[in-house]
Amino acid sequence: MAALQGRSRNELGALTDREREVLRLLAQGKTTKEIGAELRISPRTAERHRENIMHKLGARSLADLVRIAVRAGLSRD
Repeated sequence: MAALQGRSRNELGALTDREREVLRLLAQGKTTKEIGAELRISPRTAERHRENIMHKLGARSLADLVRIAVRAGLSRD
């Protein structure tokens, strides 16, 4: 869990604007299908963004991603 300690908005700088948006929606509890509909992208594209985010942030699960987003304040945006 060390990869999750002390993350801030600045540490999410490796993410693209779209990836940050997908991460915010994940933190709000949206499904891949809902994210795709909201962003007007295919569910598969939303899934690919999630995979890229996980890789860039070293997350091993969706729960890891949500914790990172919440700690960075993205769930309040």
